[in-house]
Amino acid sequence: MIEVKNLVKSFDDKVVLDGISTTFNKGKTNLIIGASGSGKSVMLKNIVGLFKPDSGEILYNGRDFINAHRDLKTEIRREIGMLFQGGALFDSMTVEQNVKFPLDILTDMPEDEKLDRVNFCLKRVKLEDTNKRMPSEISGGMQKRVGIARAIVNSSQYLFCDEPNSGLDPITSIKIDRLLAEITEEYQITTVNVTHDMNSVMEIGEYIMFLSNSRKLWEGNSDEIMHSGVQELDEFVFANKMMRKFRDQ
Repeated sequence: MIEVKNLVKSFDDKVVLDGISTTFNKGKTNLIIGASGSGKSVMLKNIVGLFKPDSGEILYNGRDFINAHRDLKTEIRREIGMLFQGGALFDSMTVEQNVKFPLDILTDMPEDEKLDRVNFCLKRVKLEDTNKRMPSEISGGMQKRVGIARAIVNSSQYLFCDEPNSGLDPITSIKIDRLLAEITEEYQITTVNVTHDMNSVMEIGEYIMFLSNSRKLWEGNSDEIMHSGVQELDEFVFANKMMRKFRDQ
């Protein structure tokens, strides 16, 4: 579980996060949605420690991440997996080397145990026998699955995804969404997914937080989002013609 309390972040005189509070529970797919510039990615970067907030608290299972001493911060970071926009694989490394990378830099695990773990994770994302292939030799959807395998290879307790469906076709996007949801439930991970993809929202949105103009305007789930009564959220959700048709049925 991750608790965010009264998070504030500014750049110069511009407030980007204005007193955001929420709880992301483990075993659920937690989504942060909002228009471009609403603060989604900045919030994610604050939670994982890439930015330091001006004020507020971020608690990982009750552990104060912002004010933690060096050893505790390192411990928490070792429990975090990241799925970057575009996959962000190393082009010069094989699939196996990409997935093994976190184990190489974060653990003293023997090499044979690393390879066992890599093979387990590749099998979990249905990419057996791709170990020696290069990222350029596999499809965009396969690259995303390699990214998921890399994100969970270190037995991550927390999984952060930044626009995981970016650049994927609709069918592949649904497959990635479902894979993330399955892994989240199966391993009881706390998953936080930044997205603007309404298909993802409706498919896997067990908890959804909507940001607008630096503030949290609404929270709920995919069953509730169609009837939020929040004008800004309605404008975001029903900007899509298909969603308007779905509403009007």
